[in-house]
Parts: sequence; structure tokens; C-alpha cells
Amino acid sequence: MTRLLKVLFVLFLASKISAQDHPLTYYLPDIEYDQSIPTPKEYLGWQIGDWHISHDLLQGYMKHLAEKSDRVYIEQYARSHEGRPLMGMIFTSPENHKNIDQIKADQTKIITGKGAADRPVVIYQGYSIHGNESSGANAAVLIAYYLAAAQSTEVIDLLKEAVVIVDPVFNPDGLNRFASWANTHKSKTLNPDTQAREFDEAWPGGRTNHYWFDLNRDWLPLVHPESIGRLEMFHTWKPNILTDHHEMGSDNSFFFQPGIPSRTNPITPQKNQDLTLEIAKYHAAELDKLGSMYYSQESFDDFYYGKGSTYPDVNGCVGILFEQASSRGHLRQTKNGIMSFPFTIRNQVATSLSTQKAGYALRKDLKSFQTNFYKTKAPSTQAYLIEEKHDQSRLEKFVDLLLKHQIKVYKKSNDKYVVPLEQAQHRLIETIFEKNTTFRDSLFYDVSTWTMPLAFNLKTSKKSGLTWKDSERVKNTSVSIGKMMGKSNYGYVFKWDDYYSPKFLYAIQKSGLRTKVAAKPFSMQIADKTVEFTYGSIIVPIQNQHLTATEIHELLKRNLKNTHIEVYPIETGFTSVGVDLGSPSIKSIDMPKVALVVEGSVTSYDAGEVWHLLDQTYNIPVSLVESHRINTKSLLQYNTVILVNGARPNASALKSWVERGGILITCKSATAWAINNGLANASQKKKSNGTSSQSKSYINAANELGAQYVGG
Repeated sequence: MTRLLKVLFVLFLASKISAQDHPLTYYLPDIEYDQSIPTPKEYLGWQIGDWHISHDLLQGYMKHLAEKSDRVYIEQYARSHEGRPLMGMIFTSPENHKNIDQIKADQTKIITGKGAADRPVVIYQGYSIHGNESSGANAAVLIAYYLAAAQSTEVIDLLKEAVVIVDPVFNPDGLNRFASWANTHKSKTLNPDTQAREFDEAWPGGRTNHYWFDLNRDWLPLVHPESIGRLEMFHTWKPNILTDHHEMGSDNSFFFQPGIPSRTNPITPQKNQDLTLEIAKYHAAELDKLGSMYYSQESFDDFYYGKGSTYPDVNGCVGILFEQASSRGHLRQTKNGIMSFPFTIRNQVATSLSTQKAGYALRKDLKSFQTNFYKTKAPSTQAYLIEEKHDQSRLEKFVDLLLKHQIKVYKKSNDKYVVPLEQAQHRLIETIFEKNTTFRDSLFYDVSTWTMPLAFNLKTSKKSGLTWKDSERVKNTSVSIGKMMGKSNYGYVFKWDDYYSPKFLYAIQKSGLRTKVAAKPFSMQIADKTVEFTYGSIIVPIQNQHLTATEIHELLKRNLKNTHIEVYPIETGFTSVGVDLGSPSIKSIDMPKVALVVEGSVTSYDAGEVWHLLDQTYNIPVSLVESHRINTKSLLQYNTVILVNGARPNASALKSWVERGGILITCKSATAWAINNGLANASQKKKSNGTSSQSKSYINAANELGAQYVGG
């Protein structure tokens, strides 16, 4: 009976909490607000925290604020893959708004070391780059109202001296996916039971964007439109502080930076960390007022520059990570007691306000640091030489990435570019090109190295004595158009070197052309020149096609845009060296019909990477097939099945399908699974776990385990 009473009492408390209507002062200072500016509750019909706000409602309210207040306007900087707008709300005084174009123009001069001392301090506040860490986006709504409507001297003074950019949600697709889940499973009587469906999102969850990519790792590689647009906004405004509001495990408290001191990137100036620590005192003061528990200088690091809290550190800005223990739903049982969604939002609001207070109080120090950051010269006159002889498309993609990061690049030839270190972004250049193998502290929360040229498979070298001219500077990568090297009535051949070769091949296959692939190399005389074609070269015969020779020529030419592919005409099947074109080694290629196995134990990051590559880069349709749907009948539709990390579909059905000629592609743990289930004839090499019979202290257990793992 006693246990039943306890259960009833917990449910009673939950129902009382759910019935509470938190006043605005639960979140924001109890001050005078402009009555002509609608509160979030007046616009939505419910108080922030009662529900998880969806992106459409958030966007609608922000636009309404911009219509009602002369303190704010909106800059839309991108659209997500699902077409949702991403925006920065630009808050400053009405007087500053009159000169906003000049203020923006002045900000762009900072990189030259000529930033005016009296320029406004710029505070960029960003929220919920992980969609299911939604306390940030919901807090952003309250912060936007506060900046638009608050009548206190503190806010008025802040807006005179500062431009505050509120970026309410970095990941609108993920946020909307999560809000829908949490709201769909919310009960009128809130239940904190952690086993409830509300707290267990369906695969792939709301953390990632449309293609299941973790956008907080995309500040450096810039793969997705959300990141590309955001970085352009960042470099337009050159903020002095950028905050990145996240959530972490529910049994934690609240974290703010600095992170672990020994895990700070050595390229980051010490002054950056000193300012981070000074700003941290303001966060502590605000959280102390609420009685909220928190910690700092522990658990997280400041090493990988591809995250939102660290990319600013290599750009003269102070990046700050916030991590709030997550309620995940509306009310949740934790080791620290029952935690409500409104409580998590309140902590995010408090540290947003403390950031503004710190930015205002430390504005002179922040601006001085930024100016001096860009005045610091590179250590030498050295430069990086980038070379790639066979794949100019891949080379140009890398150059385009550098340009997006405001790095100066000079073109020496089609296959060579120079990146001098004598420029403002020399620190960022070093971290993009560096090949570090030793570290002060080799334990990392996240990625330990990120040598970008290696990711692009490019040859680079650091040299002295290289020269470059202003006329060679690359302003933008040109729209590439491949070449038709002539017209033929017999056939065409192209190499498989170009990054976009799969896209080109699929496009012509989709048009109904028969294509063949060389399983052995050959050479041909073309226009009095010997051209070598190696494995994987593609042949397009003219005869027995549904198009005429002229139509085939035009089709190939039309699809060469945005590639560097050279298509060679051939007038004979008789080669000078190697197999002839009618050889059994010249094999017919079927147009791929691809199934990518998803859900279940499949790692969504890996599945999303494959989906994005085939869909966005190569325009190849992909069927996302749930693991439990893989059977003998369903496989008949496909000639290619891709299994990524964690995939465990029907092994017997796949084995029969492979024996009939199906192509199975496996990645990571799916390869071991395929071997163990007789789908591949291969052996596995086992890694030593580094165990020792020597006893070890418990206090070092986390570090011992961390030393066996490279994060990221």
C-alpha cells in the first residue's frame, strides 16, 4: 500500500506541475516591457515551455516581432534541405539601424586589422544545432521578445553599444522533426517515466538535419546549405562572441566553457581563453540567482575547429558552448529529481542574458582582442602548394571550400594552386593543412585531427620561394564544363578520374544509352595522340542505340556541365595496346537500382552520408529500405544493396540475391557482419584491447578508456 501511495503522490506532483502556467517573469527579468510588442504567449496562445515550438510557429513569431519593433530586422541567410528558412535577427538601437549598412561595411574591414575602436560589439547567439536539443530554440523566442520589448536602461544601453544577432535555430529540419515527436506523445497529465515513448524518438531522431548529418561538425567542411549560409553570415558580421546552446544527458546539470584547459587547440591565443573565463563569471552569477547547478573546465574541449563553439576561436571571436541537461520531453525523472522542460529553457535564457551582460561590460577588451588577432602576422613567407593532376573537379571543390573561409588562393595552373601564409587567415590555413600526430593531451571529446587536403585526397606541401601575382588570385571557382574532344559515328570513351564521373554516367544511362566499362586497360590513337585508358574507363557505343549519332553527341555535351570530364571520340574498336573494345573484358553496365538499408541498428550518420552522396552529388535515386523489409521478394527490385555501420538485415535472403548477381556494398561493421554470415570470403584482423594484468586506479579509469578511442 505504501508503494502505491508513493506512485500516486508522484503522479499528483506531475499533474500539479503540468497545470502550472509559468509567468513571463519565470524566464525574464520583472521589468517594464513595451505593451505594443506581443509576448510569445499572446502570439502562440500558450506559454513557452508548454509545448515544443515548431519551426513554422517560431519563424512566424520572429517575423511578427520584426514588424512590430524598430529594434530588429531579419536577414535570411539560407534554406534547409527541406526548404525551411534560416535567419539571423539583427537587434540594435533604432539609431544604429539607420546606419546598419555602414556598420556592416566597417565589420568587413576588421580582417585587415583596421576595425574602428568605437564600432559596436557584435554578439552572435545561436541555438539548437541539434534539433532534439530544443530548449535552446525555445529560449531564443524569449530572448528575441526581451530584446525587442524590454524598456530597462540595461537593454537600451546594450543596444546602443552592441549588435545582437539571434539565430533562433541552426537546424530547422531536425527541430521540427523532434517537436512533432515530443508534442505528439505529450499527455495532459505529464508523466516523468523515462520509459515512456515521449522520451524515445523513432529512428533517426531529431538530432541531425535532413540527411542525418550532425551540423555541429560542419563548420569546417561546409557540406550543407545551413552551414554554408551561416558561415557567410558569420564572416559578414565578424562577431566578438558566438554562443552555441546545446543539451546533454538528462542526469547532468549545466556546462559552460572554458573546457578542459589541456585540450585547447594550441593555435587558439591564450587571450581567447582568458576572455572565455571572464565571461564565465557572468554565467555563474546568473545561474546562482536561480539556484541552478553548473560546472566548467571539465568534460568538453576546445580543440576541433569544425564545431560552433571552436570555429570562432580561430577567427578572432570567442566561441562559447552551453550544455543543458535535457528533459527530452516535457517532464522527466532524473537522478537530480524531476526536471521540467520550462526549467531547461530558463537556464538557457539566463546564460543568454549573461552573455549579453558580459559582451557589454567587456566590449573594449573583446574588440581589442579581435583587432590584434588579425594584426598578428604569419610566422614566415611560406605557402602551401596544392596539386592534383587527374581530378580537377575535386581540386576545385577544395579551393571553393577555402574561399568560403575567406582564405586567399592563387591559381598557378589547372592542376596547381598556391595558398600563402601571409594573410589574415593564416591560423585557419595552418589548422586546415596541418598534419599533427602528437598532442599535449591525446584524449578528446571529439575529432582529434582534420587535415582537409587528405580528406580530398590532394597532394600538398609547405614551401618557401613560391611566387604569386594579384592577377592569379581566385575570386570564385568557375562553372566547369567538360570537353567533347570531337564527334564520332562509332563511339565515345571517357576516364573514371573525375569526381563527377558517376553523375555523368548515370545521367546518360537514365537517357537510355547502353554503356560499357573496361575491366582491363587499353590505349588508342586519337587525333594523332596516344591516349591511355585504365580500369573503369567508360565506353559509349553509337550503334544499336535508340538515339542517332548526332543526338548522342548533344546528350553527352549537355551533361558535361559542372564537370572536368573529357569525352574522346573513337572511330575503331581496334586498340593500339591492350584489349579491343569488343573484348569480353569490356563489360556492359546496368543502370544502378539502389537500396540503402536504414532503421533498426543502422547508424544514421553513415546512412545519411551515403544517401547525401548519391542523391545530392550524383543525382542517383536511392530507396531507403527499412531493415525488416529486406526479404527475397523485396530484393527483386534492386541490383545494388548498401549496408552501412550497424546494418543487420535478412542474411539468407541477401545471400541468395548475391548468388544471383546482386551487388552488395558494405561499410564498417556491416563488413564484419557480411563475413560472419557467409556473404563475403574474407578474414578479419582483431585489434588488441591493450589490457594489462597490472591493477589500475579507479580515478584514472575514464582516461584509460579514452586512450583506447579516437573521438569523431
